[in-house]
Amino acid sequence: MTEPQRKRLKCPEQKPRVVVGRGNPNARLMLIGEAPGAEEDARGLPFVGRSGQLLSELMKEAGLDEQRQLYICNVIKCRPPNNRKPTSKEIEISRPWLKQQIDLIDPALVLLSGATALQAVLGIRSGISKLRGQWQNHEGRDFMPVFHPSYLLRFRSREAGTPQDLTLQDLREARHRLHLLSES
Repeated sequence: MTEPQRKRLKCPEQKPRVVVGRGNPNARLMLIGEAPGAEEDARGLPFVGRSGQLLSELMKEAGLDEQRQLYICNVIKCRPPNNRKPTSKEIEISRPWLKQQIDLIDPALVLLSGATALQAVLGIRSGISKLRGQWQNHEGRDFMPVFHPSYLLRFRSREAGTPQDLTLQDLREARHRLHLLSES
């Protein structure tokens, strides 16, 4: 990424890495998270820290092949200072980059991981708990809000009705929807 592009993205002056995405660029399923954390900034890849490890575990348990069926990215491409939540202004600045990324990958289905992704893509500011697991059609594409894995790290149980169990259900629903799309 060029210096002018970095400046347009408003990356902090300490020059964190620009973390674009990982996975299959031809995937029919995309997952969008919030922003890179420390580990993601260090490695230059999204969802590779503790949250990413849990995400990979849940994907595998749900029967999704992360390398073949998924492309993963974040709303914000640079780590916010002090690992804070992205501001509304940062989300607004990053939105055109994210839209272009979605258009380039052109997934049939998109999982919105957490409230920041929900706000950035669908413009919805309400809590994710009310909308998680429900498909939302926006501009001809299906989006499903899901809990962010960093939230799930606080709830290690997978008993029925827990956040991890609900996320597994959501991921299985995404796998099922992908299967139906491949049959048509």
